[in-house]
Amino acid sequence: MAAACGLHVQDAVVLNDSNRLAVHLRPCDVVARVAPRSRQTGAQFEVEVARRLAKTGTPLATLDPRVEPRVYEQDGFAVTLWTYYEPVPPHEIAPDEYASALERLHALMRSEELSGERFPHFLDRVDEAQCLVDDPANNPEIAGADRELLGTTLRTMRRAIVDRGAPEQLLHGEPHPGNVLRTRGGLLFVDLETCCRGPVEFDIAHATVHATGPPVEVGAHYAGADRALVRECWILMLAMVTAWRCEPGDDLPNGDAMARDWIRQLRDTLGP
Repeated sequence: MAAACGLHVQDAVVLNDSNRLAVHLRPCDVVARVAPRSRQTGAQFEVEVARRLAKTGTPLATLDPRVEPRVYEQDGFAVTLWTYYEPVPPHEIAPDEYASALERLHALMRSEELSGERFPHFLDRVDEAQCLVDDPANNPEIAGADRELLGTTLRTMRRAIVDRGAPEQLLHGEPHPGNVLRTRGGLLFVDLETCCRGPVEFDIAHATVHATGPPVEVGAHYAGADRALVRECWILMLAMVTAWRCEPGDDLPNGDAMARDWIRQLRDTLGP
């Protein structure tokens, strides 16, 4: 399919194999993101967001400029083609560096041109997570007190965050470390299908959502961030990423083990 677009492809290297496959096509240096067409409802939304944000200079990975910016379909798969960025060491990102990149991302997203009602709200994703947990047929491995904890946490944190009435804007939606690339041009964010509207603290909470504790350090370096709200969003995100393991067809590598660890973190944070 890439060759049909005029790209020279001799080799394909898997970069990431999760709910969506990311493949480095060489020597044309393109990243192809591939998933079954039935599970790629967000691909067109992601392409459209990428096209609009590219005009603002936002620190995001861009669609490959040599091909038409759209979703390609073949043999039951949906494919999008992105620019490949050579990774630059070190892999770890310091908290102040992370916060600075996220602040710049938010500042450029905070434009009137991008603030329309057509973007989903972060609460829509919370509601999706709640529906997955509330259906006992989804991943029965998460059951009993664990499932009750997830359901209660989603409802409680949702209400607490809404009650704060924090300002909202366009967000990345999931700027966790796996969605940040260190390149020669600086840090770039990838994976835009989760873009939504909400408080910036919702994005900040993702900074270490896959690590071992609340994103205190990143929040401390983000100017004006409400630290209490960051903590509430972090708790909400732990419950949400665990809830995604209840999604039918979820094939996140080591997903069950990660879910158990996130539930443990929730219990340790919330206490008895």
